[in-house]
Amino acid sequence: MYRSVFGVLLLVLFTFSTGLLTAQVREGGVITKSSDAVIPISITADTPGSKRLAQMAFSAHGRYRVESNERRASYVFKFSVVAPTAVKIDIVSGRPAKLLYSETVVGSSIRNAIFKACDRAVEKTSGLPGFFSGKLAFISERTGSKEVYTSDLFFGSVLQQTNDHSESVMPRWSPDGSKIIYTGYFENGFPDIHEIDTNLRRRERFVSLKGTNSSASYSPDGRRVAMILTGEGNPEVYVANATGRRQIKRLTRSSSIEATPSWSPNGDQLVLTSDLAGKPKLYLISVRGGSMRRIPTAISGYCAEPDWNPANPDLVSFTVASMKGFQIAVYSFSERKSRVITQGSSDGIESSWTNDGRHLVYTSRRKGSSQIFLLDTETGKTTLLSPPNLGKVFQADFLKR
Repeated sequence: MYRSVFGVLLLVLFTFSTGLLTAQVREGGVITKSSDAVIPISITADTPGSKRLAQMAFSAHGRYRVESNERRASYVFKFSVVAPTAVKIDIVSGRPAKLLYSETVVGSSIRNAIFKACDRAVEKTSGLPGFFSGKLAFISERTGSKEVYTSDLFFGSVLQQTNDHSESVMPRWSPDGSKIIYTGYFENGFPDIHEIDTNLRRRERFVSLKGTNSSASYSPDGRRVAMILTGEGNPEVYVANATGRRQIKRLTRSSSIEATPSWSPNGDQLVLTSDLAGKPKLYLISVRGGSMRRIPTAISGYCAEPDWNPANPDLVSFTVASMKGFQIAVYSFSERKSRVITQGSSDGIESSWTNDGRHLVYTSRRKGSSQIFLLDTETGKTTLLSPPNLGKVFQADFLKR
C-alpha cells in the first residue's frame, strides 16, 4: 500500500559551489516580454553538447517553444564555450539580426555554466528568474538502501552523500547550499536528525533526543530549523537555532500528530500537516508561538506535505488524496481556493517549488517505480528528470537560490 510522508511518519511513530557570474552587457538592457504567451526561440551552439543541454533545458520550460527554423523564432540564443568552465550567451533578434544582449557566464563546470547561461536568457527574455542551474537533494534506493544524493536539476553531477546501508529520508537544503539536513537511522536504529556539510563531505548529528526526531527544514535565512520531535510524548513542532543546536522552542501543544513543517518566504510562519480535525489537514502557526489556524483548502479529506512558494507567498503546494491515489494541489491564500495540478494513473506527491515560483519538482509514484518530474504549474507541462539507473528516487528538494 502506498503511503505519503505523513503516512510514513505515522508508521515511524508507532513502530557544492555553483560558480560565479561575470557580465559583459551590451546596450539595450533587459529584454522582457510583458505577455505570458509562449516565446518561440531557436538555439545555436559551437558544440553539439552545449546545444543538447540548452535544448533540454528550454524544452522543459513551459514559457518557451524551441524552433528548428530561426525564422520562426522571436529570439535566437547563441552559446559559445570560451573557457573550460565559461560560456558566452548572445541573444539575437530581428531581421536583419540584431545583437540585443551578450554575457559571459562562469560556472563550476561547463555543464553548470551552460545552465547558468540558459538562466540568464530566461531572465532577459521573460522577466522570470532562471532555475535551470538549480540543485536537488533526493533519496535513491539504487544500492538497496535509502541514501541521500545530490545532483543538478537534470540529474547530472550525481553525488551519493550517505552510504549508511540504512534508511535516510526527507533531505532539505540550507539556503546557501552548504548543508543538507535529513532524518537517518544509521547509528542506533532510531530516527535522529543529521546535518551534512556538502563542501567538506562531513556529517554530524543535529538532534538526537528521546523519541522520534524528523521533518527538519531550514528557515529562509538559514538561522533556524523547524522539526518534529516526540520527546515529550506527542509529535509536536519545534524550532531551534541552526548554528548552536540550542534554544529549542516548542510551538504546538495538541493531542494530534503534526508533520512536515514548511517555512513562509519571510520566515515568520510555518505551514504544516496536522490531524487535529481527525484527518490530515494544513495549518498555519506563527514561529513566535500561539494556536494553529486551519487553512480552508476545501479540496480533499487528506491534505499533507505542504511546501510554501518561495517567490509567491500567496501559494502553497501540497499532496491531496484524489480518487484512489494522490495528486499535487496548490492553494491560493488570496482566492481561498485550491486546484489539483497533476493528473494521471500515477501518484503525485512530495512537491518542492523552484525559485521562479512557477515550476516545482515532485515524485511520480506507481507500483514498482518512483521518479522525479518537473512541472510547469501554469501550463501543466511535465518533464521526467530522473534516469532509470538511479532506481527508485523520491523526496527531491530543490535548492531555492
